[in-house]
Amino acid sequence: MEPRFRETAFIKGVAQVAQLPLDEGIEIAFAGRSNAGKSSALNSLCGRKALARVGRTPGRTQEINLFALPPAEDWRLVDLPGYGYAKVSAGQREHWDQLLGDYLQARRCLRGLVLIMDIRRPLTELDRQLLDWVPLDRCHLHCVLTKADKLSRQQADRQLHGAQRELEAMGVEATLQTFSSLKNQGVEDLRGLLADWLNAPA
Repeated sequence: MEPRFRETAFIKGVAQVAQLPLDEGIEIAFAGRSNAGKSSALNSLCGRKALARVGRTPGRTQEINLFALPPAEDWRLVDLPGYGYAKVSAGQREHWDQLLGDYLQARRCLRGLVLIMDIRRPLTELDRQLLDWVPLDRCHLHCVLTKADKLSRQQADRQLHGAQRELEAMGVEATLQTFSSLKNQGVEDLRGLLADWLNAPA
């Protein structure tokens, strides 16, 4: 089946893993630092301007937000809380971290994780911490290096290959791409990859 990204619809936001829908079907989750462009990437993927909230203030995604992805009744896109935003309390940061970790480690229907990183600062310490939670034995990993329009093509390629080498050195198997919401660059590549994930045998 071909996913109809433009028909993606918000289901609900949850502040605790216990509030998630039944652990069935297929979920593809999006994670990233608070200022990496995660909401913009999701909006570009779905061809919608305001599906995921984009704010001038980083850290707007404070819950796990779930979206239905037609035509299957049990396909969902999952927008995870942005991490690394300094201007929140330690307690709030701890809650987000626990929510992220619990979701990634407990959710059996998680088919793949899209890790959103600013191409100018890929694989920060917080990104590496997140990767420790990803169950790579049963979950695909795809790294999207956003804001590629901020660099020349040569610089962008250099950053992409550098990130790939770092992941290999960490023993992490992943696919990578450059992306620009502003220029609509890499959107079709991302749609094609997620369609492959959704239609692959479990």
